[in-house]
Amino acid sequence: QVQPVESGGGLVQPGGSLRLSCAASGSMLSMKVMGWYRQAPGNKRELVAAIVRGGSTTYTDSVKGRFTISRDNAKNTVYLQMNSLKPEDTAVYYCNGFPPLDSWGQGTQVTVSS
Repeated sequence: QVQPVESGGGLVQPGGSLRLSCAASGSMLSMKVMGWYRQAPGNKRELVAAIVRGGSTTYTDSVKGRFTISRDNAKNTVYLQMNSLKPEDTAVYYCNGFPPLDSWGQGTQVTVSS
């Protein structure tokens, strides 16, 4: 099972923006639904946003209106545009299918702090 590769994280001040990218491969390429997940220290991994191959999207309540998920099927890439970031968005962000496959990537760290 080939793992996805996430990138684009970093340190940003509250109110700032980041754009995450996920290069999917292997079995994930055929998955109808792709998602971005995050895990903060001491917390369980949670689904943040999901997108169907046709373009429909869904978001967890805490990021609605601030995050936008998109996918480029030709490039096998999924994106997460994050605006108006808050300290509580600090976490390691992962992409995977929905429901998720057993193989997770390394994730990308997002830290929101002044």
